[in-house]
Amino acid sequence: MKIITSFLLFFSLLPLAMADKKPKPLEVGFVYVSPTGEAGWTHTHDLGRQHIEKVFGNTIKTRYVESVKEGADAERVIMQMAKGGADLIFSTSFGFMNPTLKVAKRFPKVTFMHATGYKRAKNVSTYFDRIYEARYLSGVIAGHMSKSGISGYVAAFPIPEVIRGINAYTLGFRSVNPKGKIKVVWMNSWFDPAKEREAAESLIRQGADVIAQHTDSPGPVQGAEAAGVYAIGYHSDMSVYGKKAHLTSPVHNWNGFYEDTVNQVLKGTWKSTDTWEGYSANMTTLAPFNPAIPQSVINQVKQLEAQIKAKTLHPFTGPITSNKGKILAKKGQVIPDEELRKMQVYVEGVEGELPN
Repeated sequence: MKIITSFLLFFSLLPLAMADKKPKPLEVGFVYVSPTGEAGWTHTHDLGRQHIEKVFGNTIKTRYVESVKEGADAERVIMQMAKGGADLIFSTSFGFMNPTLKVAKRFPKVTFMHATGYKRAKNVSTYFDRIYEARYLSGVIAGHMSKSGISGYVAAFPIPEVIRGINAYTLGFRSVNPKGKIKVVWMNSWFDPAKEREAAESLIRQGADVIAQHTDSPGPVQGAEAAGVYAIGYHSDMSVYGKKAHLTSPVHNWNGFYEDTVNQVLKGTWKSTDTWEGYSANMTTLAPFNPAIPQSVINQVKQLEAQIKAKTLHPFTGPITSNKGKILAKKGQVIPDEELRKMQVYVEGVEGELPN
């Protein structure tokens, strides 16, 4: 009788025990190439991480590793995340591409999202925003605000993503100042505040009165502020580092995209794909404008912004020639995505040669 009673008691308590067992939260990892900080590329991704924590609460658990070097170190960190139980990993730098693919082969049940890359696998997606749209608009602003007609550009690595940004900025600049010139200094680094500031100062000595950048730190903005010239930040709003200098910044917005991705993984509907969206999907925007910018310029930029959002204006619409005189797009033609993705040429107005 005791055996039967114990047997019945066990099964009567079993549903309660099962009810108390909470489902395992989705573990989401982020691998960052630079510090999270208060501005820049990594900061925007970390804002996305914080956003999904607020949206999904206890159903997910996030963690991150910052300042990870591209190459072997990245592979080690991504591997440790996968081994540690991560279900979804965002690797957020171009140089993390091959390390991500290597780890993904060993962990086919883990979902990987690689930012700015072009190689995919069954469990690896790629994503980026069309930040060149905001680059173009920031170039329009710089073209209006420059008195010398010369803008300096502090650039990280000579890869298509960076070159495309330089060209979009130049096209915007020269749309209002047809004789404008863009001088570029290459860093061969994503994040080096001191070196970036030195590059900005060098460009200012060469006559640049607006400094733009494709690097992660606010060093160029700080250099411009100290020298009394204007600056276009990048990735996030950098106005706190140059209240007088900072005109605006092309800004990434990952919040909605990260939320959608987590939803797909939770629901089991995720599939490998490539995402490349901009203003129309709210993945790209501009930071608030400096009060020094005339209202007429702001009105023009807002009008252009609306046209880009409606897809009636494309920044890479011809006529466009290279700085060597080669025709890249005839009048009315748009440079197609496949060419933009592999862009390895300066447009007219950019001085110098691309490094090998």
